[in-house]
Amino acid sequence: MLQPKLNLRVSQRQVLTPGLVQMVSVLALNKLELKEMMNTEMVENPVLEELDEIAMSLDERSGLEGDRERSAEDVAAESERAEKEEKDPFDEIDFGSYFQEYLDPGYKTASNFEEYDKPSFEHFLAQPSTLTDHLAWQLGALTVSPGVRIAAELVVGNLNENGYLTATDEELAEVLLPGAGVAGEHVLAEGEFQAERALVLADVVTARELVNYLDPVGVGTRDLRECLLVQIASHRKEAELELRRREARRAGQVASRGEEAENLEEYGAAHEVMERRNGPIRVVPSRDGASAEAPGPVDVFAVAATIVEKFLSLLQKKDMRELTRSCGCGTEDVQAAVDFIRTLDPRPGQRYNQGETRLIEPDVAFVKRDGVYVVLMNEEDLPTLRLNQGYRKMLREKQTEKEVKEYVKERYKSAIQLLRNIEQRKNTIVRTCEVIVRRQQEFLERGEQGLKPMMIKEVAEELGVHPSTVSRAVANKYVHTSQGVYELRFFFSEGVGGPEGGDLPLVLLKRKVKQMIEGEDARKPWTDDQLAALLQKEGIQVTRRTVAKYREDLQIPSTHQRRVR
Repeated sequence: MLQPKLNLRVSQRQVLTPGLVQMVSVLALNKLELKEMMNTEMVENPVLEELDEIAMSLDERSGLEGDRERSAEDVAAESERAEKEEKDPFDEIDFGSYFQEYLDPGYKTASNFEEYDKPSFEHFLAQPSTLTDHLAWQLGALTVSPGVRIAAELVVGNLNENGYLTATDEELAEVLLPGAGVAGEHVLAEGEFQAERALVLADVVTARELVNYLDPVGVGTRDLRECLLVQIASHRKEAELELRRREARRAGQVASRGEEAENLEEYGAAHEVMERRNGPIRVVPSRDGASAEAPGPVDVFAVAATIVEKFLSLLQKKDMRELTRSCGCGTEDVQAAVDFIRTLDPRPGQRYNQGETRLIEPDVAFVKRDGVYVVLMNEEDLPTLRLNQGYRKMLREKQTEKEVKEYVKERYKSAIQLLRNIEQRKNTIVRTCEVIVRRQQEFLERGEQGLKPMMIKEVAEELGVHPSTVSRAVANKYVHTSQGVYELRFFFSEGVGGPEGGDLPLVLLKRKVKQMIEGEDARKPWTDDQLAALLQKEGIQVTRRTVAKYREDLQIPSTHQRRVR
């Protein structure tokens, strides 16, 4: 039977206090994020303020000198005499040591961190231009009918990050119809509705074709094949116009020498012969975007369009032999068409949809002094926080209201906890970096070839902390070394059995696999078994499955896909 009961259960569970949560979050911040957090805390907490040694008044300096001379016992005694109220647990905190530590600016040495050439603000944009903005700006400069303009704006609004159109013409037309959906049939008669729908659909098709040839060419298409075909057609038109301009300039130069009739007749005959070939004008695109007259009747643009439209799968497989046979052209002509296709952009919208530039500023530096590498924290531009003395006086004054005093106490607790966590963050990062320096001496001297395997767990055991603490200490943080700027996580890598009984870091092994594949014969690429055998000959103990996994991590195609036939 169901009946209410009272049960007593004893259990242990880990509860993170607000101070511990803040310590964990502060440890994971890099320098730029820490600076932003400190500025936010100064706005929200009136007890915190930034120490400006240049702007400090004489009264403040004398007050700081007096605070340094007074002991913690004097501060506690004065507070007890001033209030004469019931004992508050808050008063048991030794604020004398806190104030002496955080109010005293101490001696600040000059920054030993290396000076960097900071980027000019002239190269920054207030707001980067998106693909939608770029296309809308071009549409505004065109003279088109209102219906086509509205349809073009709708097409632009339905493009994905790669620049492809994600909606069909019918779906776009339904949006533009007056009273779209069932309501439209009530607004217009059946015949009028179908006629209006046909007009709107025609506007959508016209708008889509218009957007296809805006910059970047190929946006508004629905798949890779259509995108490449539009770009081929655009390049063909540009090449034909350029060739006609060259012929016109040649005719003008000949006419200026007084040979108008004879040479113009030759020009017309040559132009007629050229148009009799497999199209109006035949040009060959070059890798640098320029165009030249074709030596023969083969139109490279036509060959490229045929490959994209009918034999795109063969192109993806790099099967040049079958591609040449299918196109019915010479090997050189097909190769020229393939080289031209490689210059096209399969994702034209990506160039305007790139992520925001991420600013990287090293949090720490490994500097060699007197033959020894030392760890230096980069605290440049970080605000120096201190506790406001005015609020400290409010705690001593008897006439201060109790609510105000309680608020100031809470703010002081929060401020002191923040200062402690910032100091703890600095100590943890410095200790972790000191271990990295001791273990990676060869890297600092020789470069990446001297990198040794190192696990986060090993560093945590040496420091006597949890591995998650070390993981947060190196997360999203960078270090400036004599070999360049590296992410701190770069130094942590698994080891693979290497030559002479040593371990080879996973980073170097992946790089070695990539170099071997880049240097292979394209007609006879290495298989995973062959790569594993070659590595084993060098003393690196890996299996075929391991090599395949590393190759997939590097996004390198398989042997069959890399082979050029």
